Amino acid sequence: MDEIRFEFMTSAEITAAVADGARTAVLPLGAVEQHGQHLPLSMDADHADELAVRVARRLGGALVLPTVRVGYSPHHLGFTGTLSLRASTLEAVCHDYCSHLAEHGFERIVMFSGHIGNHPVMRDFEVRLAAALAPLTVIVFSDTEAILNAWQLAADSVASLGANVGGHADVAETSVMLALHPQRVRLDRFARGYAGKVDQQLLDRAFQDGIGAVSPNGVLGDPEGASEWIGAACLDAVTSLIADYARARGA
Repeated sequence: MDEIRFEFMTSAEITAAVADGARTAVLPLGAVEQHGQHLPLSMDADHADELAVRVARRLGGALVLPTVRVGYSPHHLGFTGTLSLRASTLEAVCHDYCSHLAEHGFERIVMFSGHIGNHPVMRDFEVRLAAALAPLTVIVFSDTEAILNAWQLAADSVASLGANVGGHADVAETSVMLALHPQRVRLDRFARGYAGKVDQQLLDRAFQDGIGAVSPNGVLGDPEGASEWIGAACLDAVTSLIADYARARGA
């Protein structure tokens, strides 16, 4: 059958998939947080939903766990509507999602995030989670720089707009939403945000002081020029990043 998402399968179908060789569970993390005036708060969770299915199909022998939709977003709480889990809560949720998978026949977890802000938390808990979930192999992809570089290359290759990538509600994320759910994009509300270099120093300041201290409108980069074609290229590029990383570690 075509369905590979746990929540839309029956227990018997998951049992059959494991019997047929599915040994990998993909765990996507997201966020519910502001994305400027033109994107919904679901952006990162919607992104994670799609990437998870693509990564699982690329790997083969993989099923997709339900997305952890709310993530670690304290730096966005200055904007109305943002939700945030404590780092310890996010770690506990990931543990609880996966704690019985070995008993059900799975051998490994591939975890990634559609929300870059989860990456520091994931890097912090990766070793602890791997120890707690043994004998499962835990593979965590949390390479922020690789994702930003992939988005820049994708935006450049399609429309020479790599300079508009900033990492949050920019041309890349807006294009992804245009590719996935175009009806959710407020096309008349595009606004440029912080346009300088996005490096670790900038990210550290955003985490410490809140993203509003860096960009009053909550945008890093510029959504101008966004298109479904850039979105498709970004999705392909990040899918490859995650799948290649997981394969290199035994998935």
